[in-house]
Amino acid sequence: MAAVAAGAAGGAAPQQQPPPQQQPQPAAGGAAGSGEAGGGGGGAGGGGGGGAGGAGPGPGSGSGGGAAGGGGESWYLALLGLAEHFRTSSPPKVRLCVHCLQAVLPRKPPARMEARTHLQLGSVLYHHTRNGEQARGHLEKAWLISQQIPQFEDVKFEAASLLSELYCQENSVDTAKPLLRKAIQISQQTPYWHCRLLFQLAQLHTLEKDLVSACDLLGVGAEYARVVGSEYTRALFLLSKGMLLLMERKLQEVHPLLTLCGQIVENWQGNPIQKESLRVFFLVLQVTHYLDAGQVKSVKPCLKQLQQCIQTISTLHDDEILPSNPADLFHWLPKEHMCVLVYLVTVMHSMQAGYLEKAQKYTDKALMQLEKLKMLDCSPILSSFQVILLEHIIMCRLVTGHKATALQEISQVCQLCQQSPRLFSNHAAQLHTLLGLYCISVNCMDNAEAQFTTALRLTTHQELWAFIVTNLASVYIREGNRHQELYSLLERINPDHNFPVSSHCLRAAAFYIRGLFSFFQGRYNEAKRFLRETLKMSNAEDLNRLTACSLVLLGHIFYVLGNHRESNNMVVPAMQLASKIPDMSVQLWSSALLRDLNKACGNAMDAHEAAQMHQNFSQQLLQDHIEACSLPEHNLITVSHLHLQVVSALEAGQRALLSSDIPVRSLFPAVVLLALQSFLFMPSVATSFW
Repeated sequence: MAAVAAGAAGGAAPQQQPPPQQQPQPAAGGAAGSGEAGGGGGGAGGGGGGGAGGAGPGPGSGSGGGAAGGGGESWYLALLGLAEHFRTSSPPKVRLCVHCLQAVLPRKPPARMEARTHLQLGSVLYHHTRNGEQARGHLEKAWLISQQIPQFEDVKFEAASLLSELYCQENSVDTAKPLLRKAIQISQQTPYWHCRLLFQLAQLHTLEKDLVSACDLLGVGAEYARVVGSEYTRALFLLSKGMLLLMERKLQEVHPLLTLCGQIVENWQGNPIQKESLRVFFLVLQVTHYLDAGQVKSVKPCLKQLQQCIQTISTLHDDEILPSNPADLFHWLPKEHMCVLVYLVTVMHSMQAGYLEKAQKYTDKALMQLEKLKMLDCSPILSSFQVILLEHIIMCRLVTGHKATALQEISQVCQLCQQSPRLFSNHAAQLHTLLGLYCISVNCMDNAEAQFTTALRLTTHQELWAFIVTNLASVYIREGNRHQELYSLLERINPDHNFPVSSHCLRAAAFYIRGLFSFFQGRYNEAKRFLRETLKMSNAEDLNRLTACSLVLLGHIFYVLGNHRESNNMVVPAMQLASKIPDMSVQLWSSALLRDLNKACGNAMDAHEAAQMHQNFSQQLLQDHIEACSLPEHNLITVSHLHLQVVSALEAGQRALLSSDIPVRSLFPAVVLLALQSFLFMPSVATSFW
């Protein structure tokens, strides 16, 4: 299942050509446990195998060669061979392949041959055409006939698996679920298929946001795997369940479960790649758990282990060793996908810690790897990875003063999401949030408010909700006349009382927002208290952007109070930290304060140097501001429903460019500089691999 087994990624996929199977397409992670991470197609006489391969099954989905049920009739073998020849042609000659398979049925073949042929036809039509109705008819016949035939598990359960997938694609989920339940009920003597179907039904419940039912099924699968002696697949089930519990924030259940998983992974002796992939899965869950909690410093040992683990996997040979236990015929992700995933969590960590150049470096590596993979593999999970990486690099651009590039990448994410309804559903709130952040950066506060309001309406994720509310509060503070709305928001994210989420960095950011509001209200002692709390929390977990923001705001307060020495003690390290990140807006703010401080202290040379720095930063930001506002994509800030209006908005923006100049709003130094912590990143990761 591409991601019932993933802290951020795909799920258990069939590893070899086990009890033969077809190859379902993963849905941003694949069908749960269903043979999948993009595997290669099977031949006309054999089933499509799992693994990181090409495009899906051939006419011989099902096992054992075409003659397995046909009594060796030469006409059957000839038609099957022709069908396989046409299927594997370049490009595939699907119509001729289908004709060859259809020619089997009028000859009134034996029941086994008839069922297998219907399965092969349904598989080819499903994977290579848009004729879902015919595919469904053949698969339903394969399922019906195969149930009457003893010892015919491969065709029977493959038909059930593929048919339920087709039902889901047709939005007939209520038809798919009882089909899978029946297949699970009658497959208990076939360990591979029983586990695979459990994964698939768990995946289906997850897609419906019914995580309780999904967790129950994964628990059943873990116990079944234990009974049949498959500790490896037991670990896959438990890790998948752990991921869902993390998504539900059931931390009291997660901790003992992950402890048990860690013991199973360490004690299991088997295929080295399988063992290391389990370890990667386990460590991904640990790392994302820390990052979700905003614990950037605490996560470093786990992240280092994860990076070492992926290096180990990259040196191992992909020797296909068929496990002796059929229940072990699964894998989590291809190692190429795992490599991208590790890049992704490294980018997440770098963003939270404020190492934006490092984040840029690993994003570039990951995107390059993704482009190579997408030329050979159409797995939707790759698009999910790409969208999440772009979301992160967009935030990098906004911080480093490259708003125009960020805006173009927001448009790119919109285009990617429009290609997949599920992807768009999982990322719509994040997209509107990114547009809101962009609006703040170009001082379009009304548009920022509209984007954040839309994002709040679209999300049910607590951390993302808190992040949006925090940024919306910053908009109200800058507008200066929205006190009633602002007080209402601040009450909902009060870090001193009943803060709604457990995220360390979100709570630190809430203290910062309160300090900022107190500063604008002239309540300086109160502001200092809040900002010192922010500093204490951000220093504890190396949240460098929050540290820089808090230092420069404290420096501003001391400057207003006339305490120039203390102000300098705050602003200088803020400037150094902002340069290291690098954060253009904090540098702009710090250089302005240093200019004024040195003037007040009579340091003419230092004041001139700071003024020159400030001028340089201002010019860079202003040029970027003008460029961003001149792009047709700038029109996206007016869009309140991206899934309906992206294309028309871009077209309207292009027409506007041809007809008139877009006015450039005055550039306001971004005083409100919330560190872009995990609160935006993790909701994306937690929801989009399904």
